[in-house]
Amino acid sequence: MNNKMATMEMKKLILSMAFPIMISMLVQALYNIVDSIFIAHISQNALTAVSLAFPIQTIMIAFACGTAVGVNTLISRYLGEKKEKEAIQIASHGILLSLLNGLIFALFSIFGVKWFLSSYTSDPEIILLGQSYLRICLLFSFSIFIQITYERIMQATGHSVYNMVMQGMGAIINIILDPILIFGLQMGVTGAAIATVTGQIIAMAIGIWITKYKIKEIEFTMKNFSLSFSMIKNIYEIGIPAILMQSLLSIMNLFMNSILVSFNVLAVSVFGIYFKISQFVYMPVNGINNAIIPVVSFNYGAKNKERIHQALKFSLFLSIVLMSMGTLLFQFFPDSLLFLFDANEELLKIGIPALRTISIGFIFSGISIIFCSILQATNKQNLSLLISLMRQIILLIPLVYVLMHTFGLETGWMAFPLSEGICMILCIVLYKKKGSAL
Repeated sequence: MNNKMATMEMKKLILSMAFPIMISMLVQALYNIVDSIFIAHISQNALTAVSLAFPIQTIMIAFACGTAVGVNTLISRYLGEKKEKEAIQIASHGILLSLLNGLIFALFSIFGVKWFLSSYTSDPEIILLGQSYLRICLLFSFSIFIQITYERIMQATGHSVYNMVMQGMGAIINIILDPILIFGLQMGVTGAAIATVTGQIIAMAIGIWITKYKIKEIEFTMKNFSLSFSMIKNIYEIGIPAILMQSLLSIMNLFMNSILVSFNVLAVSVFGIYFKISQFVYMPVNGINNAIIPVVSFNYGAKNKERIHQALKFSLFLSIVLMSMGTLLFQFFPDSLLFLFDANEELLKIGIPALRTISIGFIFSGISIIFCSILQATNKQNLSLLISLMRQIILLIPLVYVLMHTFGLETGWMAFPLSEGICMILCIVLYKKKGSAL
C-alpha cells in the first residue's frame, strides 16, 4: 500500500495534515490567551507573576517539542525507508524520554522556582503568586511531555486529525475550568495552574487511547521495548537543535524582561501580553511547520527532491497569507487586543506602539520559519539553528538594548522587524545556494 506522503498531490497533502494541527494549535493559543485574561482580572501583580513564569514554561515546551521533533522526524524517515520495526522502537524511546524529562522539571519545581522568580523581582506578592502557579505546572509536566510525544507520533504517521481531537479537548477543558477554579472557588493563580495541568492530563490520556486503537502504522507495546542509546543519540541529534531553537523564545524572554524591567515594570506585562497574543498569530504557521516536517522527512528518506521543493513553495505561500492577516490585526486593533487584558491608560500607552511595531516583521518571520523547517527535516539542523539564533538572540537582543537605551522604549521595538528582515534575506540566499543539494 502506497503511503500518502509519497503519492498524494502536495497541496492537498499539506492542507490535510496542516489544517487539523492549525485548528488544535489555535485552540491551544486561545486557551493561553483566555488563561491570561482571567489572571489579569485577579490583579496586575498576578499578570506580572505569570509573565515572569512564562519563560520557564516555554523552556519546558521546548524540551517536549524538541524531543518529539526528533521522534517525529525519525519515525517518518524510517517509514519512508520501509523500516517499520525501527519506527516502533523510536516511538517507544520517545515515551521513555518524555517521562525522564517530566521528572527533571518536577525536581526544578521543588528546588528552583523561588530562586528563579527572586532573580527578577523582590516584590513578595509577585514571588508568592509566581511560585503557586509555576510549581503546579512543573510538578505535573510529565503530562505535557507525553501528550506532545503522542501528537508527533500522530503527525509522523499522517494522522493529524487525531492530534486536533487530543489537543483541542485538553484546551477546552482548561477554558471551562479556568473561571470555575479562579473565581468560582476563589483559588486565583493556583486555580489557573490546576486548570492547565488537568487539561494536559486528559489530553495525554486521549492521545494514549487513540494511538493504541486507531493508529495501525505504530503498533507498539513497551514489552517489546529494547533500550538503545544509539537511538536516543539519533533522536537528540535532531532534537537538540530543535530544543535550542524553541528554547530561544525563553532565552529571548529572559533577556527582554531584564531590559524592560529597567524602563517600566508595565513594559514586562506588555511584552507578556504580546507574547500570548502573538502565539495566536504564529500557531497556524507552526501548524504548517509541523505538517511539512514529516512530509519532507519522508520524501528525503525516499530521495524525492521534487516533492520537497513543492512542499516548500506551497508552505511559503500559506505562511505569507496567514502572517499578513496577523499583521493587519495588530496594526488596526492593538487597543482592542490590550483591552482584553484589562489594560489601563499607562499600559495602552506602552502597548499600542509595541504591538504595531513588532508586527511589521510577522511576514518576514513566517518565511524564515518555513525555511528552517525544511533545513531541519533534511539533516541540516545546525544551519536551521543558526538562523533561529540570529532571529531571536544574536541580532535581536543587542538591537533591542542599543535602540531602547539610545532612542527610548518605543523605538526599541523596531529591533524585532529589523532582525526578522535580515534573517529572511539570509534564508533566501542560503536556499538559492543549497536548495539543489536537498
